[in-house]
Amino acid sequence: MKIRIALAFVLLPIAALAQTPAPAAADGSWTFVVAGDSRNCGDVVMPAIAEAAKNSNAKFYWHLGDYRAIYTFDEDMVQANVMAGTPLNIQNYLNGAFKDAIDNQLKAFDDRGVPVFAGIGNHETIWPMSRARFVKTFSAYLDIAAIRDQRLKDDPSDTTIRTYYHVITNGIDFITLDNGSCDMFDDAQMAWLRKVLARDAADASIRTVVLGAHAALPDSRSCGHSMGNYPNQQKTGREVYNLMLAMRDKSKKQVYVLASHSHFVMDNVYDSDYWRKNGGVLPGWIVGTSGAVRYRLPETATPGPNVRTDVYGYLLGTVSANGAITFAFHELTTKDIPADVVKKYSKNFVENVCFAANRDIRPQQGTCPPMSQCTAGE
Repeated sequence: MKIRIALAFVLLPIAALAQTPAPAAADGSWTFVVAGDSRNCGDVVMPAIAEAAKNSNAKFYWHLGDYRAIYTFDEDMVQANVMAGTPLNIQNYLNGAFKDAIDNQLKAFDDRGVPVFAGIGNHETIWPMSRARFVKTFSAYLDIAAIRDQRLKDDPSDTTIRTYYHVITNGIDFITLDNGSCDMFDDAQMAWLRKVLARDAADASIRTVVLGAHAALPDSRSCGHSMGNYPNQQKTGREVYNLMLAMRDKSKKQVYVLASHSHFVMDNVYDSDYWRKNGGVLPGWIVGTSGAVRYRLPETATPGPNVRTDVYGYLLGTVSANGAITFAFHELTTKDIPADVVKKYSKNFVENVCFAANRDIRPQQGTCPPMSQCTAGE
Protein backbone atom coordinates (compact mmCIF):
# COMPACT_ATOMS: atom_id res chain seq x y z
CA MET A 1 0.00 0.00 0.00
CA LYS A 2 1.51 3.31 -1.08
CA ILE A 3 0.06 6.65 0.00
CA ARG A 4 0.19 9.18 -2.84
CA ILE A 5 0.48 12.59 -1.32
CA ALA A 6 3.15 15.26 -1.76
CA LEU A 7 4.99 16.36 1.35
CA ALA A 8 7.61 18.91 2.28
CA PHE A 9 10.71 17.93 4.20
CA VAL A 10 10.49 18.26 7.96
CA LEU A 11 13.42 20.09 9.54
CA LEU A 12 14.12 19.37 13.19
CA PRO A 13 16.09 21.46 15.70
CA ILE A 14 17.61 18.41 17.44
CA ALA A 15 19.94 19.00 20.37
CA ALA A 16 23.43 17.52 20.27
CA LEU A 17 23.73 14.03 21.70
CA ALA A 18 25.44 13.42 25.01
CA GLN A 19 28.87 11.89 24.51
CA THR A 20 29.92 11.12 28.09
CA PRO A 21 31.56 7.67 28.01
CA ALA A 22 29.85 4.97 30.05
CA PRO A 23 32.13 3.54 32.74
CA ALA A 24 33.69 0.11 32.32
CA ALA A 25 33.33 -2.54 35.01
CA ALA A 26 36.23 -3.49 37.27
CA ASP A 27 37.04 -6.45 34.99
CA GLY A 28 37.20 -4.15 31.94
CA SER A 29 33.83 -5.21 30.53
CA TRP A 30 31.22 -2.76 29.24
CA THR A 31 27.78 -2.90 27.65
CA PHE A 32 25.69 -1.67 24.75
CA VAL A 33 22.03 -2.15 23.81
CA VAL A 34 20.51 -3.21 20.47
CA ALA A 35 16.94 -3.44 19.13
CA GLY A 36 15.01 -2.50 16.03
CA ASP A 37 11.48 -2.08 14.72
CA SER A 38 9.86 0.54 16.93
CA ARG A 39 6.80 1.28 14.80
CA ASN A 40 3.22 0.74 16.04
CA CYS A 41 3.89 0.95 19.80
CA GLY A 42 7.49 2.17 19.81
CA ASP A 43 6.60 5.45 21.52
CA VAL A 44 5.49 3.31 24.48
CA VAL A 45 8.29 0.73 24.47
CA MET A 46 11.35 2.77 23.52
CA PRO A 47 11.42 4.97 26.66
CA ALA A 48 11.56 1.74 28.68
CA ILE A 49 14.52 0.54 26.61
CA ALA A 50 16.18 3.92 27.17
CA GLU A 51 15.75 3.59 30.92
CA ALA A 52 17.18 0.07 30.84
CA ALA A 53 20.14 1.26 28.76
CA LYS A 54 20.87 3.96 31.31
CA ASN A 55 20.59 1.53 34.22
CA SER A 56 22.96 -0.87 32.44
CA ASN A 57 25.55 1.90 31.91
CA ALA A 58 25.31 1.17 28.18
CA LYS A 59 27.91 2.94 26.06
CA PHE A 60 25.32 3.38 23.28
CA TYR A 61 21.96 2.23 21.90
CA TRP A 62 21.94 0.77 18.38
CA HIS A 63 18.63 1.02 16.50
CA LEU A 64 18.47 -1.29 13.48
CA GLY A 65 15.70 0.52 11.61
CA ASP A 66 11.92 0.89 11.14
CA TYR A 67 10.70 3.72 13.37
CA ARG A 68 7.22 4.36 11.92
CA ALA A 69 4.90 2.25 9.76
CA ILE A 70 4.34 4.89 7.01
CA TYR A 71 2.00 2.65 4.95
CA THR A 72 -0.60 3.04 7.70
CA PHE A 73 -1.05 4.96 10.94
CA ASP A 74 1.01 3.93 13.96
CA GLU A 75 -1.29 3.09 16.86
CA ASP A 76 0.72 5.11 19.38
CA MET A 77 0.52 8.28 17.26
CA VAL A 78 -3.23 7.78 16.83
CA GLN A 79 -3.67 7.36 20.59
CA ALA A 80 -1.54 10.38 21.48
CA ASN A 81 -3.62 12.55 19.18
CA VAL A 82 -6.88 11.14 20.53
CA MET A 83 -5.75 11.89 24.08
CA ALA A 84 -4.81 15.42 22.99
CA GLY A 85 -8.10 15.92 21.14
CA THR A 86 -6.42 16.34 17.73
CA PRO A 87 -7.15 13.23 15.60
CA LEU A 88 -4.65 12.34 12.87
CA ASN A 89 -5.20 12.65 9.15
CA ILE A 90 -2.94 11.32 6.40
CA GLN A 91 -1.16 14.59 5.81
CA ASN A 92 -0.27 15.45 9.38
CA TYR A 93 0.67 11.82 10.07
CA LEU A 94 3.16 11.72 7.19
CA ASN A 95 4.48 15.19 7.90
CA GLY A 96 5.06 14.30 11.53
CA ALA A 97 6.00 10.59 11.48
CA PHE A 98 9.80 10.93 11.50
CA LYS A 99 9.69 13.83 13.94
CA ASP A 100 7.47 11.78 16.24
CA ALA A 101 10.02 8.95 16.28
CA ILE A 102 12.77 11.37 17.24
CA ASP A 103 10.71 13.21 19.87
CA ASN A 104 9.13 10.15 21.51
CA GLN A 105 11.74 7.44 20.97
CA LEU A 106 15.30 8.65 20.37
CA LYS A 107 15.16 11.68 22.64
CA ALA A 108 14.44 9.32 25.54
CA PHE A 109 18.05 8.15 25.11
CA ASP A 110 19.36 11.70 24.72
CA ASP A 111 17.68 12.67 27.99
CA ARG A 112 19.42 9.79 29.75
CA GLY A 113 22.87 10.48 28.29
CA VAL A 114 22.94 7.37 26.07
CA PRO A 115 24.22 8.06 22.52
CA VAL A 116 22.21 6.55 19.64
CA PHE A 117 23.51 4.83 16.52
CA ALA A 118 20.56 5.04 14.11
CA GLY A 119 20.09 2.53 11.30
CA ILE A 120 17.64 2.69 8.42
CA GLY A 121 14.86 0.16 7.77
CA ASN A 122 12.63 -0.60 4.81
CA HIS A 123 9.75 1.46 6.20
CA GLU A 124 11.93 4.57 6.04
CA THR A 125 11.98 4.16 2.25
CA ILE A 126 8.24 3.60 1.69
CA TRP A 127 6.86 6.39 -0.53
CA PRO A 128 6.53 9.31 0.18
CA MET A 129 9.45 8.76 2.54
CA SER A 130 12.87 8.16 1.04
CA ARG A 131 16.47 7.52 1.97
CA ALA A 132 17.29 11.17 1.28
CA ARG A 133 14.49 12.34 3.54
CA PHE A 134 15.62 9.99 6.29
CA VAL A 135 19.18 11.32 6.08
CA LYS A 136 17.97 14.91 6.21
CA THR A 137 15.61 14.39 9.13
CA PHE A 138 17.86 12.09 11.18
CA SER A 139 21.11 13.88 10.33
CA ALA A 140 21.80 14.83 13.96
CA TYR A 141 21.95 11.09 14.75
CA LEU A 142 23.77 10.00 11.59
CA ASP A 143 26.47 12.60 12.20
CA ILE A 144 27.13 12.38 15.94
CA ALA A 145 30.73 13.01 16.94
CA ALA A 146 31.72 9.34 17.09
CA ILE A 147 30.43 8.66 13.55
CA ARG A 148 31.78 11.90 12.08
CA ASP A 149 35.21 11.49 13.67
CA GLN A 150 35.53 7.94 12.36
CA ARG A 151 34.45 8.98 8.85
CA LEU A 152 37.04 11.78 8.77
CA LYS A 153 39.71 9.52 10.19
CA ASP A 154 39.07 7.12 7.31
CA ASP A 155 39.07 9.95 4.75
CA PRO A 156 39.69 13.58 5.84
CA SER A 157 37.82 14.84 2.76
CA ASP A 158 34.66 12.78 3.39
CA THR A 159 31.95 15.10 4.68
CA THR A 160 28.97 13.12 3.35
CA ILE A 161 26.40 11.91 5.89
CA ARG A 162 25.26 8.40 4.97
CA THR A 163 22.94 5.66 6.17
CA TYR A 164 25.93 3.32 6.50
CA TYR A 165 28.91 4.04 8.71
CA HIS A 166 31.17 2.49 11.32
CA VAL A 167 32.60 3.37 14.72
CA ILE A 168 35.66 1.77 16.30
CA THR A 169 35.72 1.74 20.09
CA ASN A 170 37.90 -0.30 22.45
CA GLY A 171 39.22 -2.47 19.64
CA ILE A 172 35.76 -3.29 18.27
CA ASP A 173 34.44 -2.10 14.92
CA PHE A 174 30.67 -1.58 14.96
CA ILE A 175 29.48 -1.43 11.34
CA THR A 176 25.99 -0.18 10.44
CA LEU A 177 24.83 -1.19 6.96
CA ASP A 178 21.85 -0.06 4.89
CA ASN A 179 19.64 -2.76 3.36
CA GLY A 180 16.50 -0.66 3.75
CA SER A 181 15.42 -1.13 0.13
CA CYS A 182 15.65 -4.02 -2.32
CA ASP A 183 18.49 -2.45 -4.34
CA MET A 184 20.81 -2.52 -1.32
CA PHE A 185 23.61 -3.30 -0.84
CA ASP A 186 24.55 -1.18 -3.86
CA ASP A 187 28.01 -0.95 -5.46
CA ALA A 188 29.06 2.13 -3.48
CA GLN A 189 28.18 0.58 -0.13
CA MET A 190 29.90 -2.70 -1.02
CA ALA A 191 33.08 -0.89 -2.08
CA TRP A 192 33.05 1.07 1.18
CA LEU A 193 32.52 -2.08 3.25
CA ARG A 194 35.36 -3.96 1.53
CA LYS A 195 37.72 -1.11 2.40
CA VAL A 196 36.57 -1.01 6.02
CA LEU A 197 36.97 -4.76 6.46
CA ALA A 198 40.36 -4.79 4.73
CA ARG A 199 41.61 -2.17 7.18
CA ASP A 200 40.17 -4.14 10.09
CA ALA A 201 41.84 -7.35 8.90
CA ALA A 202 45.22 -5.62 8.72
CA ASP A 203 44.88 -3.83 12.08
CA ALA A 204 46.07 -5.91 15.02
CA SER A 205 44.32 -3.56 17.44
CA ILE A 206 40.91 -4.57 16.02
CA ARG A 207 39.87 -7.73 17.83
CA THR A 208 36.17 -7.85 17.01
CA VAL A 209 33.84 -6.80 14.19
CA VAL A 210 30.09 -6.44 14.79
CA LEU A 211 27.87 -5.93 11.76
CA GLY A 212 24.33 -4.60 12.13
CA ALA A 213 21.69 -4.12 9.43
CA HIS A 214 17.92 -4.03 9.29
CA ALA A 215 17.20 -7.26 7.43
CA ALA A 216 19.06 -10.47 8.21
CA LEU A 217 21.59 -11.64 5.63
CA PRO A 218 20.29 -14.36 3.28
CA ASP A 219 19.91 -18.06 4.03
CA SER A 220 19.26 -17.60 7.74
CA ARG A 221 16.73 -19.50 9.86
CA SER A 222 14.36 -16.60 9.10
CA CYS A 223 15.03 -16.51 5.39
CA GLY A 224 11.39 -15.88 4.50
CA HIS A 225 11.69 -12.27 5.67
CA SER A 226 15.28 -11.30 4.94
CA MET A 227 17.77 -10.41 2.23
CA GLY A 228 16.82 -13.70 0.61
CA ASN A 229 13.75 -12.06 -0.92
CA TYR A 230 15.43 -10.25 -3.85
CA PRO A 231 18.16 -11.32 -6.31
CA ASN A 232 20.51 -8.40 -5.67
CA GLN A 233 20.05 -8.64 -1.91
CA GLN A 234 20.75 -12.36 -1.97
CA LYS A 235 23.93 -11.85 -4.03
CA THR A 236 25.36 -8.98 -2.02
CA GLY A 237 24.14 -10.37 1.29
CA ARG A 238 25.96 -13.63 0.65
CA GLU A 239 29.09 -11.68 -0.27
CA VAL A 240 28.90 -9.77 3.01
CA TYR A 241 28.44 -13.02 4.93
CA ASN A 242 31.50 -14.49 3.23
CA LEU A 243 33.52 -11.36 4.01
CA MET A 244 32.62 -11.83 7.67
CA LEU A 245 33.57 -15.52 7.47
CA ALA A 246 36.96 -14.52 6.09
CA MET A 247 37.33 -11.97 8.88
CA ARG A 248 36.84 -14.77 11.40
CA ASP A 249 38.68 -17.62 9.71
CA LYS A 250 41.57 -15.87 7.96
CA SER A 251 42.06 -12.73 10.05
CA LYS A 252 41.21 -14.46 13.34
CA LYS A 253 38.84 -11.72 14.50
CA GLN A 254 35.73 -12.31 16.56
CA VAL A 255 32.63 -11.51 14.51
CA TYR A 256 28.91 -11.07 15.20
CA VAL A 257 25.98 -10.27 12.87
CA LEU A 258 22.84 -8.50 14.15
CA ALA A 259 19.51 -7.68 12.49
CA SER A 260 15.87 -6.85 13.21
CA HIS A 261 13.16 -6.66 10.45
CA SER A 262 11.36 -9.76 11.78
CA HIS A 263 9.39 -8.77 14.87
CA PHE A 264 10.58 -11.42 17.27
CA VAL A 265 13.82 -12.44 18.96
CA MET A 266 15.96 -15.30 17.64
CA ASP A 267 19.50 -16.39 18.41
CA ASN A 268 21.78 -18.62 16.29
CA VAL A 269 20.16 -17.08 13.22
CA TYR A 270 22.76 -18.42 10.78
CA ASP A 271 22.79 -21.97 12.09
CA SER A 272 21.02 -23.05 8.89
CA ASP A 273 21.50 -25.94 6.46
CA TYR A 274 22.79 -23.53 3.83
CA TRP A 275 25.54 -21.97 5.91
CA ARG A 276 26.55 -25.24 7.54
CA LYS A 277 27.22 -26.52 4.01
CA ASN A 278 28.62 -23.27 2.56
CA GLY A 279 31.38 -21.89 4.72
CA GLY A 280 30.22 -22.10 8.29
CA VAL A 281 27.93 -20.63 10.92
CA LEU A 282 28.46 -17.09 12.25
CA PRO A 283 26.96 -15.98 15.58
CA GLY A 284 23.92 -13.83 14.91
CA TRP A 285 20.69 -12.52 16.39
CA ILE A 286 17.40 -11.06 15.20
CA VAL A 287 15.89 -8.57 17.65
CA GLY A 288 12.90 -6.72 16.16
CA THR A 289 11.21 -6.20 19.51
CA SER A 290 11.04 -2.49 20.29
CA GLY A 291 7.35 -1.86 19.64
CA ALA A 292 6.40 -3.23 16.22
CA VAL A 293 3.46 -5.55 15.70
CA ARG A 294 4.67 -8.99 16.79
CA TYR A 295 5.07 -11.61 14.02
CA ARG A 296 4.69 -15.36 14.37
CA LEU A 297 7.92 -17.32 14.57
CA PRO A 298 8.96 -19.00 11.31
CA GLU A 299 7.16 -22.27 10.80
CA THR A 300 10.53 -24.09 10.88
CA ALA A 301 11.64 -22.57 14.21
CA THR A 302 11.48 -24.30 17.58
CA PRO A 303 10.53 -21.85 20.36
CA GLY A 304 13.01 -21.55 23.20
CA PRO A 305 14.45 -19.08 25.72
CA ASN A 306 15.94 -16.95 22.91
CA VAL A 307 13.48 -17.84 20.15
CA ARG A 308 10.32 -15.99 21.16
CA THR A 309 7.55 -13.78 19.88
CA ASP A 310 4.84 -11.65 21.51
CA VAL A 311 7.58 -9.97 23.54
CA TYR A 312 9.13 -6.52 23.67
CA GLY A 313 12.68 -6.01 24.80
CA TYR A 314 16.29 -5.46 23.83
CA LEU A 315 19.57 -7.24 23.36
CA LEU A 316 22.23 -6.39 25.92
CA GLY A 317 25.75 -6.90 24.63
CA THR A 318 28.42 -7.32 27.28
CA VAL A 319 31.93 -6.83 25.92
CA SER A 320 34.76 -8.54 27.79
CA ALA A 321 38.30 -7.20 28.03
CA ASN A 322 39.43 -9.50 25.18
CA GLY A 323 36.70 -8.26 22.81
CA ALA A 324 34.39 -11.27 23.09
CA ILE A 325 30.72 -10.29 23.33
CA THR A 326 27.99 -12.10 25.25
CA PHE A 327 24.43 -11.24 24.21
CA ALA A 328 21.35 -11.63 26.39
CA PHE A 329 17.75 -10.76 25.56
CA HIS A 330 15.90 -8.75 28.21
CA GLU A 331 12.11 -8.77 28.07
CA LEU A 332 10.12 -5.70 29.08
CA THR A 333 6.71 -5.82 30.76
CA THR A 334 4.05 -3.21 31.43
CA LYS A 335 5.75 -2.50 34.76
CA ASP A 336 8.82 -1.22 32.88
CA ILE A 337 6.92 1.48 30.98
CA PRO A 338 7.70 4.87 32.57
CA ALA A 339 4.81 6.47 34.46
CA ASP A 340 4.76 9.58 32.28
CA VAL A 341 4.39 7.39 29.17
CA VAL A 342 1.48 5.46 30.72
CA LYS A 343 -0.17 8.76 31.61
CA LYS A 344 0.27 10.14 28.09
CA TYR A 345 -1.21 7.10 26.32
CA SER A 346 -3.42 5.66 29.11
CA LYS A 347 -3.05 2.43 31.08
CA ASN A 348 -5.70 0.77 28.91
CA PHE A 349 -3.79 1.53 25.71
CA VAL A 350 -0.46 0.34 27.11
CA GLU A 351 -1.81 -2.89 28.57
CA ASN A 352 -4.56 -3.87 26.15
CA VAL A 353 -3.49 -2.42 22.79
CA CYS A 354 0.31 -2.59 22.92
CA PHE A 355 0.96 -5.57 25.18
CA ALA A 356 -2.14 -7.78 24.92
CA ALA A 357 -2.77 -7.06 21.23
CA ASN A 358 -0.34 -5.66 18.60
CA ARG A 359 0.34 -9.03 17.00
CA ASP A 360 0.15 -10.41 13.47
CA ILE A 361 -1.11 -14.01 13.44
CA ARG A 362 -0.21 -14.79 9.81
CA PRO A 363 2.29 -17.68 9.41
CA GLN A 364 5.92 -16.77 8.71
CA GLN A 365 8.11 -18.76 6.36
CA GLY A 366 11.48 -19.98 7.58
CA THR A 367 12.83 -21.02 4.21
CA CYS A 368 13.52 -18.57 1.38
CA PRO A 369 10.47 -17.97 -0.83
CA PRO A 370 10.74 -17.48 -4.61
CA MET A 371 12.52 -14.18 -5.09
CA SER A 372 10.74 -11.04 -6.28
CA GLN A 373 12.06 -8.49 -8.71
CA CYS A 374 13.13 -5.23 -7.15
CA THR A 375 10.82 -2.28 -7.83
CA ALA A 376 10.88 1.28 -6.51
CA GLY A 377 9.66 1.73 -2.95
CA GLU A 378 10.45 -1.82 -1.75
